[in-house]
Amino acid sequence: MKLKNKVAVITGAGAGMGRAIALLYAKEGAKVVATDINEESVQSLTDEIIEAGGEATPVVTNVAKEEDVQKMIDIAVETYGTLDILVNNAGIMDNFVPAVELTDELWERILAVNTTGTMRAIRKALPIFLEKKSGVIINNASVGGLYGSRAGTAYTASKHAVIGLTKNIGFQYAMEGIRCNAIAPGGVNTNIGTTMNNPSKFGMERAMSGSQNNPRSGEPEEIATVALFLGSEDSSFVNGQVITADGGWTAY
Repeated sequence: MKLKNKVAVITGAGAGMGRAIALLYAKEGAKVVATDINEESVQSLTDEIIEAGGEATPVVTNVAKEEDVQKMIDIAVETYGTLDILVNNAGIMDNFVPAVELTDELWERILAVNTTGTMRAIRKALPIFLEKKSGVIINNASVGGLYGSRAGTAYTASKHAVIGLTKNIGFQYAMEGIRCNAIAPGGVNTNIGTTMNNPSKFGMERAMSGSQNNPRSGEPEEIATVALFLGSEDSSFVNGQVITADGGWTAY
């Protein structure tokens, strides 16, 4: 088992990539603190892990709320005594809204979940990692954080910020035994599309204009294996990096 007795907090664990990561981490021996805004889905995940012989604790969490971010880390420490791995997976889409149509409300909501929530979770976890001189942070970015039009303006900016945050944390705390890396998935079959409503026609056309070059969509389990690599000692010399997992889409 690659994560035996490691304590991992995973945000957005109720579905899609987060769920696949939580299941794989538990299978590999981690004690999983599964967080999600959807109580039913995160409870279902936890029940599945426990029924399979693993350890898991559900925490209903809205990562856009500071108090919820504080709570999920506190519960991890109270329940399992420490924290070893933080997986910032929670994220929402932005209806492909281009800059000219962008409202302050949409901008702030996307950044609150995708970027500020990630920052706050890292900020809360770092003192724990610094004290023990050990810790792993994995941020789920996106190819939208590497290129200009895989989504709307707010989502693109939020994921670029996550990648910058990843590199900053990775380098600044490298001498403290802390690693921070990101995954940049391409098209993956998840339910993140449910966070969209009435997408912008212009923005969607521009964002999808290169989609014909995508060799295939991935599955959440394929991203989970990347998260397992980054969370384990197999990646001990990997830090401040972004691993693109997109089936070759961005190689074109």
